[in-house]
Amino acid sequence: MLTIRDVLRMPVLRAGGAVLVGGRSGADGQVRWVHATELADVAPLLRAGDLVLTTGIALPESADGLDEFVASLVARGVAGLVVELGRRWTAVPRALVSACDARGLPLIALARETSFAAVTQSVGERIVEQQLEELREAQRVHDTFTELGIAEAGPAQILDAVQQLSGAAVVLEDEQHRVVDYRSGSADIAEFLVNWQARSRAVETTSRTLWHEAGGWLVTRLGRRDRGWGRLVLQVPGPPSQRLIAMIERAAAALAMYRLHDQNRSGLVRRTHHELLLALLTDPDAPDLAQRCEVLGLEVSGRVFVGVTVRPVLPMDRPGGPPSSLADDVIAAVVRAAHELAVPVLIATVEGEIRALLSIAGSADARSAVDELADRVARRHPVVLGVGRTVTQINLADRTLKEARHVAESVPQESSGRVVHRIDDVHVRGLLTVLGDDERLSLFVDRELRPLREYDRRYAGDLMAALRALLRFPGNKSEAAAALGLSRPAFYDRLAKISALLGVDLDDPDIRVSLHLAVIADEMLPGHNRVANPGDQH
Repeated sequence: MLTIRDVLRMPVLRAGGAVLVGGRSGADGQVRWVHATELADVAPLLRAGDLVLTTGIALPESADGLDEFVASLVARGVAGLVVELGRRWTAVPRALVSACDARGLPLIALARETSFAAVTQSVGERIVEQQLEELREAQRVHDTFTELGIAEAGPAQILDAVQQLSGAAVVLEDEQHRVVDYRSGSADIAEFLVNWQARSRAVETTSRTLWHEAGGWLVTRLGRRDRGWGRLVLQVPGPPSQRLIAMIERAAAALAMYRLHDQNRSGLVRRTHHELLLALLTDPDAPDLAQRCEVLGLEVSGRVFVGVTVRPVLPMDRPGGPPSSLADDVIAAVVRAAHELAVPVLIATVEGEIRALLSIAGSADARSAVDELADRVARRHPVVLGVGRTVTQINLADRTLKEARHVAESVPQESSGRVVHRIDDVHVRGLLTVLGDDERLSLFVDRELRPLREYDRRYAGDLMAALRALLRFPGNKSEAAAALGLSRPAFYDRLAKISALLGVDLDDPDIRVSLHLAVIADEMLPGHNRVANPGDQH
């Protein structure tokens, strides 16, 4: 962009002794062309951004006339006024300077005779040169992002391109204003990123792209306004050029295209993973199954295999399985962690659960590999992993996959803080999970607990909660009572009712074991009628 300050530095103007004598506040205005004239009523012939050259011969004599002349130029958006001294004036009239100062119209005085044709040629050539450079830069931007689109480039390559084209810091954020990735510019990136989420939330994108002057941010939305999935932010301290705006919008389009390609590609791969996992579970001895796994990238030769069931940790008041978006995010986190660890994986949602099969080098420590993968996933999402025992052949994968599912189902919902659970971690819960489909287990639970359930339903009681508290704090009835928010006498009263309804002695160890098994099985059976216990939530 050519400004009045740039014009003043040009050799042809310096040779004429050019001095900015008025309207300095407008000296950063853009000059788009040059117009030489001696007419006082020339304003209707001018365009915004014109630089007017005159000797002043035909300009008004009076201060009011000069003020009206300046006002007419400002109304047309003129960039500035250049007056050559010597023919009309030996010094610029004070009234003309005052009028230009009042309206912010840059006023340049030429102390020596200057060829207006030379000024027009020099300024015109500079403008054309800049326009050509802008066209070359626009073509460079176009070519860069076209190539990135054809190559289905990811966010990292797109951010690299933005940084190289702009020389500025660029940040990719998600819909929660969290920084996903960034590239440093010439300034300190740490200062640019400080308190990012709070600052970003304060910048509302009411249009597709906007410049936030206070923060020096050029922001463009990723995706439609009603379905946006993030924003791209470029560090631009001053008003952005059209080139920068076009560049960041092309980058946003490239990111959207990548997301579309990635979703299509992920969808196809996910379906293939789903089909293979089902095949491994239902017909692991199929003759072509190992070859299909190899083709998809799951190495089979010289490997061991570990089944994993991943369960996102949901709030206690949120029943049901994870929403599809959360499941997709968790699957992506597992895939990313497996890629970082160079562990091939099959993963998909099977019957509402995230299930995976890991292929680990036979010489590696499989237990440590699973623990490291789980740790990396847990950094991004709170999860619990049920892990099956290692098998050495792909046609045994159904065993480790089923065991992983049993382990995951055995982990109580309130078991927070621990990520990985194996069969030797779940003890009796693992056994009850395996027996979950046996009708005799349901009959056992019903026989042991039905009187308490019926009492609680009929009288809106809390005897089941009292029983759970007793079993959870064996030998310490004071803690059990406190967990329910009851006094000791009130808790003892409930225990007496339980003993009477069941016709048992609650201090009998065998009775306690039987009731404890029934309570655990009741929690784990599908559709169990669990009564919430405040003491269960940690």
